[in-house]
Amino acid sequence: MNTSGRSGPVGPDLPDLLGGLGGLDERVAGCRACSRLVAWREEVASVKRAAFADWTYWGRPVPGFGPPDARLLIVGLAPAAHGGNRTGRMFTGDRSGDVLYEALYDVGLASQPTSVSADDGLELHGVRVTSPVHCAPPANKPTPEERDTCRPWLVQELNLLRPTLRAVVVLGAFGWQAALPAFAEAGWKVPRPRPAFAHGRHVPLDGLELFGCFHVSQRNTFTGRLTPAMLREVLATAAEAAGLPGST
Repeated sequence: MNTSGRSGPVGPDLPDLLGGLGGLDERVAGCRACSRLVAWREEVASVKRAAFADWTYWGRPVPGFGPPDARLLIVGLAPAAHGGNRTGRMFTGDRSGDVLYEALYDVGLASQPTSVSADDGLELHGVRVTSPVHCAPPANKPTPEERDTCRPWLVQELNLLRPTLRAVVVLGAFGWQAALPAFAEAGWKVPRPRPAFAHGRHVPLDGLELFGCFHVSQRNTFTGRLTPAMLREVLATAAEAAGLPGST
């Protein structure tokens, strides 16, 4: 349900009036701002994949997942067509999510190592997971216009998390390029020129510690470009910077 009565993002002053992150998540899930993404996510939800023929797909924008007082934020790219777009939860129901949540569990930031459905009991400890684009895009490639249209949601999320947020892990170059302008709009001082993405990159942002990490895509994990040990190292370092009790 889009409680704003609009098809796209609304002003940054409204989330507090509409119930903080819970209100923001509800309005994200009702967004229909990008016609190409709306058509694709709904087509995928209708046609389905044979392996999930008995599922009722979510088929809507996927809001962030995690506690409202998170000290660590993980920023991905966009929901997968048959992962988040099916289950309604970030990085849930696909191989990328399997890798991410197992690593979060290994460093003490998740209650279980698997993430298969929105009602599987998974809880995150001091961590929230989001993305700069909330709809599943064709070929996993949002356009720059779609990225920019979705940015106000991330800015509002950052504003609401600001009282507790201490560190951010951005997965992949697309997420890095999309997130830096959002940090700037949310009031953090981003260096000029903007720092380039690299795995293990650490950039202090005026009280917020920013870390880069290769994306947990199948291309990266199957080829060994990103190993479980590499992912755990970045997450544990970021957890320590955030003041969370993560451990290796």
